[in-house]
Formats: sequence, structure tokens, C-alpha cells
Amino acid sequence: MLAVAVLAAGKGTRMRSAHPKVLQPLAGATLVDWVLQSCEPLNPQRWLVVVGHQAERVQQHMQRDGQRLEFVLQQPQQGTGHSVQQLLQPLADFTGTLLVLNGDVPLLRSTTLHRLVQHHRQSGSAVTVLTACLEDPKGYGRVFCDDRQRVTAVVEDRDCTDEQRRNKRINGGVYCFHWPSLAAVLPRLKADNQQGELYLTDAVGLLDPATQLTVEDATEISGVNDRGQLAACEQVLQQRLRQQWLAAGVSFLDPASCSLSPGTRFGRDVVVAPQTHFRGANSVGDGCRIGPGALIEDSQLEADVEVTFSVVRQARLARGCTVGPFAHLRPGTVLEEHCKVGNFVEVKNSQLGADVKAGHLSYLGDARLGRGVNVGAGTITANFDGIGKHPTTVGEGSSIGANAVLVAPVTLGRDVTVAAGSTITSDVTDDALAIARCRQVEKKAWHEPAASHRSGSTSETAADQPS
Repeated sequence: MLAVAVLAAGKGTRMRSAHPKVLQPLAGATLVDWVLQSCEPLNPQRWLVVVGHQAERVQQHMQRDGQRLEFVLQQPQQGTGHSVQQLLQPLADFTGTLLVLNGDVPLLRSTTLHRLVQHHRQSGSAVTVLTACLEDPKGYGRVFCDDRQRVTAVVEDRDCTDEQRRNKRINGGVYCFHWPSLAAVLPRLKADNQQGELYLTDAVGLLDPATQLTVEDATEISGVNDRGQLAACEQVLQQRLRQQWLAAGVSFLDPASCSLSPGTRFGRDVVVAPQTHFRGANSVGDGCRIGPGALIEDSQLEADVEVTFSVVRQARLARGCTVGPFAHLRPGTVLEEHCKVGNFVEVKNSQLGADVKAGHLSYLGDARLGRGVNVGAGTITANFDGIGKHPTTVGEGSSIGANAVLVAPVTLGRDVTVAAGSTITSDVTDDALAIARCRQVEKKAWHEPAASHRSGSTSETAADQPS
């Protein structure tokens, strides 16, 4: 049997943040999300998470459907050895393999963890340590091996002598233990070090045999202790995601300028232009062209959609839609096939039927527009009355003139025409022309001397049109 223990109790003081370190955002997820994701293909029978600093907040974030996490409280936090000591009671009857890793090591690949577990079991070791060889190992604990590559000692960097610091093999902070062997030595740990803490590495020195496995890519064991290291991990993960989708047939015109989320999925022949960013869970259909300058978040785009210099959040776009430039699709927006939402148009919680055109300078909120509706420039659905939001419905084939205001709640029938500049406050029947604006007034000789105006010599006429 395999159990996984994620150590997620630390404060992360060097992050200078109000948030727990393991909840720092990274490439669309959090540090600890990436760690859990790397362990999932191992199919462990037990998942344990040691929490401490802001324990309730960490626990609330990590609760997942279908994944039974066991949370263990470490209070106070007195080192990694003390952290693993908290597992003695919940794993009292466990006799299998325990994989221990930190919640701030987000770059580990599942294949590496699989190799580690497999190597540990085949070697029959009491403990197997994941190691790496670095040209500049400063700050990392050193792993010392004999001529058979068996681990003889693990020494923290601050406790190393000058001679020991010349060793380039470092401790990755990831371990496989034979749990009964580890449980037997955990009570013997002592805080005889500069930190005054209980080190898990001291337990390694008490176990025999102890072996190591060298990770092929040393960046995998990069930990995150400050903002600089967080940024470095972001670059690595973004590069991995871009390489994954480049290999799958997505074209990035300037890959380094774009960022992806692990929850984004692309179809074939997608083109991503520069300065385009994906957040959350997205699906992007075949033949889409996204960007430049687009942000897509938690949205579904069907085939052949084009989005340029625009923001799309929690929206669904059917085949052949075009959005932008400079449009904003807010949550709840649904565009049916071949809709066009043009420059400086904002759509919120609205459904636009097939072939709807809203070319420019409009706001459509809480609206339902039928097939083929044309929205003139400057059209606004006035959906908020100061207390609540109200719907606007426009039947198929209707045409809304420029600078019209549709004051909700209001329903326009099929094939309605709204005259430019109208403010519509009442429902309109099918196949009607709706005009709702003041009678035009013309003051003649407007630039004559002011005295003439005061004497009443200026004539006024009203344009011959309905009010």
C-alpha cells in the first residue's frame, strides 16, 4: 500500500504575504494544488496533509470531490521531523510505503515520483531520498553517500562544515519510507541543531539501508520560499504548458508572451497571437484564432471563433463568432453561431442568438436577443433600477437604432425597428416601428446679438415628426 503525506503547515514568512505559502497562486492553481496533482497518478490509498499555519483556510481550499484527504494538525510547528511525528497516530495500523513531500515543491513530475516509489520498493530500503546534483548547492541540505551510493548522512546547509559544503549532491526534500521502520525511529529525534527543530533528515540517518535516487531534471525539486522563486517556477510551468500544446498542434506566434492554465484544452489548428492569456478551465475549439491581447477565463469557445484584444470570462461562444477588438464578455454570456460582438461592446449575463450583430459602443445586460438582431452603436439595456436587475427581450430579425435605450423590463417582438435615439419603456409588438424621443426644436438665427434673443425676435419651429 502507498500513503502520501504532504507537509503544508509552514508560514512562508519570506513570501511577505497574508496568505499561507502553500496557497500562493502559480500558473492558474496554487503551490499545493500542483503537488497533489503530481501525486494523483500514483493512486495512493491514503492521502494525509499536515496543516498548521492558517490550518482551516488551507483545509478548506484542499477539500476535493472524490479525493479523501486526511488532515493532521501540527501545532506548534517545530520542524519537518515534528511534522511527520504527527502521523504516528493516524498511521498506527499502516504497514506500507509512505511518500513524504513538501507542499511548496510544485515542479515535480508524476513520472519522477513513480520512479522514486518503484526504486524504493525494488531496493528493499528503509528510506529512499530524492536527490540532485547542482553546480551551486548553496542553501540546500547535502546528501552523503558511500561507494555503493548508499546514503550515510543528510546534513542541513546551515549545519554543514566548510568541507561538507563542497558536496554538490543535495536533498530534494522528497522521501519514500518503509513506514514501520520510520515510525520506530521518529520518537528518537532530537533538536540538536542551530534551528532548535526536529529534522526529518535525522530520521534518515537512523534508518538502514538508506538509498538515493537522482532526479534527471534538477528544476523539479525547486522549492518556493520567496517571490523570486515563485516567479521562477511560474516560468518553468508556463514553458512546460506551451511545449505540451505546441507538440499537440497549437500555434503560438510569440510563445514567451502568452500564459496558459493547466485547465485549458485546445483543438486542432488553433492560433494564439502574442500577449494572450488563459485562466481557469477553458476549451478552445478547432481553428480558433485568439489574440493578440486577449484574456480568456473559464470559457468555452467552439470551432472557428476569433477573439481580438478582448476579455472573455465565464462565457460560451458558438462556432464562427467574432469578438473584439476591445470587447468585454462577462459571466453568463452566451453567443450563438456567427455572432459578432465588436469594439467597445460589453455583454453581461445575456444570450445573443445566431447571427446577432452588436458592432460597437453598446452595453447588453440581462438580455435575450433572437436570431439576426442588429444592435446599433450606442445601444444600452438599462437593466438596473437601483434595486434589482431586470430582463430585456428582443425578438428575431429586429433592428435597434443608434443610441437607443431599452429600459428593462421590456419585450420587443419580432422584426421590430427602434428609431435612433429612442428610449423604449414599454413593450413593442411584432413588425412595429418604435419611436420614443422628444420633438426636435430649431431656434433660428441663433448667433444674432444677445439683445435680439432677449427681445423675442428669434423664431422657433418644431420639426414635423412625432414626439
